[in-house]
Amino acid sequence: MGVLVVAATPIGTAEDASPRLREALATAEVVAAEDTRRVRRLAAALGVQLEGRVVSYYDANERQRAHELVAELQAGRRVVLVTDAGMPLLSDPGYRLLTEAIAAGIPVTCIPGPSAITTALVVSGLPVDRFCFEGFLPRRQAGRRSRLAELADEPRTMVFFEAPHRLAATLADMAAVLGPERRAAACRELTKTYEEVRRGSLVELASWAASGVRGEVTLVVAGAPRVARPSGRRGTVDGDGTDPGSR
Repeated sequence: MGVLVVAATPIGTAEDASPRLREALATAEVVAAEDTRRVRRLAAALGVQLEGRVVSYYDANERQRAHELVAELQAGRRVVLVTDAGMPLLSDPGYRLLTEAIAAGIPVTCIPGPSAITTALVVSGLPVDRFCFEGFLPRRQAGRRSRLAELADEPRTMVFFEAPHRLAATLADMAAVLGPERRAAACRELTKTYEEVRRGSLVELASWAASGVRGEVTLVVAGAPRVARPSGRRGTVDGDGTDPGSR
């Protein structure tokens, strides 16, 4: 039986690649990549020779390719799964292959590494003790606002991915639904040459994005403010379930 290796790749600078990733790429019998050209460029930047077969694995061919890769694993081959940047499965292809491999009793392991989610959280300046990852919001405004309305009372810090051409519209919708003064951070081109982190209110970030933004963007949005509970004895309940004022 082979082994499926889910491997994180750098989100920007190639120097963030771990020694384990270098070894995994060099020794893999099959490399399943979201973009075969990108993984070859990454290997060249790392000075790694890809000895194994490199195959594409992306949204459009995920169903068919997952079956083929499970067959490779059952034949005893070592398969390394990578995406264009960051950790596979997190708003990237890989979940179907993972679940089919597990169902077939194939060992699965992970090479941890860079992730835009945790990187953006750290530099956002927002609370990180509790957070949730929402991935990409719906593309159409109606669906996007509907999902944001469901998140309006979410107390945890929220992390979103967004395409640059939809960023301004998404921030405007966030300001309208979550409140214009809700704090947020727009993290662009993380770990790359033109890295930029914009912090401010949602309405301020929407104004900034209105003129156009390029590059990959991760949004971090503060959770809903806590509502203070009224103080005093009126309406409180003791541990035995009785109102102390009725005694």
